[in-house]
Amino acid sequence: MPATYPDSVRRMSTGPLAGLRVVELAGLGPAPLACRILSDLGAEVLRVERGGGGLFGADGLAAGRAVLVADLKSEDGRAQVLDAVAVADVLVEGMRPGATERLGLGPDACTARNPRLVYARMTGWGQDGPRAAEVGHDANYLAITGALHAIGERGRGPVLPLNLVADFGGGTMLLVTGILAALHERATSGLGQVVDVAMVDGVSQLMSMTWDFRNLGMWGDERGANVLDGGAPFYAVYACADGGHVAVGAIEPQFYAALLAGLDLEDPPTQAPQDWPRAREAFTARFLERTRDEWAAVFAGTDACVTPVLSLTEATADPHLAARSTLLVDDDGRVRPAPAPRFSRTPGAVPTAPEVAELLARWQS
Repeated sequence: MPATYPDSVRRMSTGPLAGLRVVELAGLGPAPLACRILSDLGAEVLRVERGGGGLFGADGLAAGRAVLVADLKSEDGRAQVLDAVAVADVLVEGMRPGATERLGLGPDACTARNPRLVYARMTGWGQDGPRAAEVGHDANYLAITGALHAIGERGRGPVLPLNLVADFGGGTMLLVTGILAALHERATSGLGQVVDVAMVDGVSQLMSMTWDFRNLGMWGDERGANVLDGGAPFYAVYACADGGHVAVGAIEPQFYAALLAGLDLEDPPTQAPQDWPRAREAFTARFLERTRDEWAAVFAGTDACVTPVLSLTEATADPHLAARSTLLVDDDGRVRPAPAPRFSRTPGAVPTAPEVAELLARWQS
């Protein structure tokens, strides 16, 4: 089982972002995760949810924040948000371009109340361009950037990598980076600014090394034919005797040597591309001779870069993750990742949501 919340992550946060005030206009996906990360690292986040139910407020990523329910189409609702914005450091919104302007909560209206405000906008396509007004999801942003085309097995169609790459890699992480960069600049200028975060931009950033490989002639458009896409036999996933799988990442020559030592092949193949077909055949046959956990035991403590492929349930019992308390379970048995990254003097914490009246009173004082 994952670690229960220890006292060190239950207390009020003294994280590196303690004192930072964030207004979050509730949405789904990358923006809520960004706000959860900010909250875990000490920021106080006021999540503004629309009245009338629907998807808003149903996002599991919203835990730990004070919630203000406000009708953003009403004068009173807008006033409540603008009053919070006036004393906040950051506003995060994930609506379509122009939506907050129509609500009277766009950058001009908010910065008129607070010129120091960092106004962070999270969208898939960005605030401009021919697709800016279109709807979309992770798969769509992956598709247009070339990333989706590159993911999958040779001779087969593209494979969706959950919604990790565009939503949370290209979205959340770029959003957090943009917010922190704007806050750093504000320390010099004294002024906030608008941060336009687009998942298509973020995915393209994540593809930087792939583009570099392609520019050097080291990457082709055929799926499953390159070093890091499963094309290389020493960077691939193999089935085992029990139906489980192991992941192999033995790229460097010394790691490849450790892999060969563990497999104990009679005629070990080299890493040269001309030997890839023979290596693939030999590795596939060898891994099928033992179960996943037997292979995990063979390679434990070696530099072969071979690990068992765990299910979500199995991950909660992994000794390494348990030792680091990487996954935590709350009193209701729900699993969540621990705050990260980790800081030596100002550790983050799993926040307890304050009452909205308490938070607003503290902000206004």
